[in-house]
Amino acid sequence: MQLHQLAYFVAVAETRHFTRAANLLGIAQPSLSQQIRALERDLGSPLLHRRPGRIELTDAGQTLLPVARRMLSDADTARREILELAALGRGRVRLGSTPSLCTGLLPAMLAGFHRRHPGIELVLHEGGSRNLRAELTAGALDIALVVDARLSEDAQLSAVPLLAEDLVLISPIGRPRPVRRGEIAVAELRDRPLVMFREGYDLRETTVAACREAGFEPTFAIEGGEMDAVLEFVQAGLGVAVVPSTVVRDRFRVTPFAAPGLSRTILLARQRFLDPPRAAQALAGHLVEFLGQAAASAGLPPGTRLLAGGAG
Repeated sequence: MQLHQLAYFVAVAETRHFTRAANLLGIAQPSLSQQIRALERDLGSPLLHRRPGRIELTDAGQTLLPVARRMLSDADTARREILELAALGRGRVRLGSTPSLCTGLLPAMLAGFHRRHPGIELVLHEGGSRNLRAELTAGALDIALVVDARLSEDAQLSAVPLLAEDLVLISPIGRPRPVRRGEIAVAELRDRPLVMFREGYDLRETTVAACREAGFEPTFAIEGGEMDAVLEFVQAGLGVAVVPSTVVRDRFRVTPFAAPGLSRTILLARQRFLDPPRAAQALAGHLVEFLGQAAASAGLPPGTRLLAGGAG
């Protein structure tokens, strides 16, 4: 039983005439008759009483007619929905991102994508790069923005570098500067109470690694927070924190690190051997376009530099 045979049967049932049905369908009448007989053989029962001058449905034909109409309608709905997906009128993207990027980069980028493709559902998973890598590998995400220099070692994932982002030291406005000059060395964080992110947070790992490379273990005033909590704790005067320059805005006193400085690379990651859905590919393309336009208009946040992957 094939869909075109059901369409032929419905046309005959509605017109009660083979010739009129054939004209309506744009096929030859003998071909129509042949397909109806093939459908009857397949179902094992006659569907039509063929009498001179008129066609009537058998009991089997009357039973099949509403079912055939429903099947044809469902097939048409599926066809239209798939066409909408292909045209990006509908779809769903599961995007992973680190919390700092959700605070800094993503809001304007996602707003532009939503205006362009309002029918595409956006599902955001916020987490550390290690967790996002695991979710990508397991198929729980389509694409992810991560901070992880070791991603090239992952055989299951591939990634494109997008941005280099400077890390800076923030302290409350109105408090004394951490240092008198305009920049600070990592070694000068020794014995300074830091507001520190929770375990597994990329910025925590980066800061602790930099301190250890400078020969000391950092001191924590408080630890365990997410990005919003860390910013509030610094503003309240609990300590200083190392954060991306993109999240600072004008709320804090900002002190850059002395050369070579501290920075991190933002990468767009996906499964290596499986293409993301079309909607996710469109979002990735929009992200690269967004970054390229921002760079061309000098609109990138302070302390960020576009890398080759972000330039398209």
